[in-house]
Amino acid sequence: MIKVMLAEDMHMVRGALVALLNLEPDIEVVAEVSNGTDILSTAQKFKPDVAVVDIDLPGKDGLTAVAEVHELLPEIRTLILTGLGRPGNLRRALSAKVTGFLLKDAPPAQLADAIRSVAAGQRVVDSQLAMAAWDSAECPLTARETEVLRLTAEGLQAVDIASRLFLSVGTVRNYLTTVIGKLAARNRVDAIRIAREAGWL
Repeated sequence: MIKVMLAEDMHMVRGALVALLNLEPDIEVVAEVSNGTDILSTAQKFKPDVAVVDIDLPGKDGLTAVAEVHELLPEIRTLILTGLGRPGNLRRALSAKVTGFLLKDAPPAQLADAIRSVAAGQRVVDSQLAMAAWDSAECPLTARETEVLRLTAEGLQAVDIASRLFLSVGTVRNYLTTVIGKLAARNRVDAIRIAREAGWL
């Protein structure tokens, strides 16, 4: 029996997925969470074989959460579900050591098959998205620039970001100026929009 943990913030979608997966003779949903913050602690408690995680969760995004799971519980396979078929998201998922990446509009049988494949140690990636990622541009931002932009997108001010990242306020502002230039954005808000649409945030 493949034990699955499901992380999805939309209650109706989560309920439907749990019901569908529990109909499979070899799959059992042993835990479900509605936000990214609870993923690691729930994984530690229930020790699922596969964690099926929505990429866009409140509290902590799915990719950040699965990176933590991979670091502390490397035996747990991770399968990202997303409605956002952006090549940048796939690139981020692969760098977070995700085992599978599937679009939410895939047929239910495809999800069950993906869980089986991931549990068996195979990598599963939506083929159309893989081709798009192959053809797409890489993120021009450094990891630190991306982190500063992500915190800005979460509503933090430069002084708060500086405190969290142990930087000076001037350095944070310099990072944001560099980000705006690299993305050919009009301002910070435009830079956030560009990065999100590309799947870099």
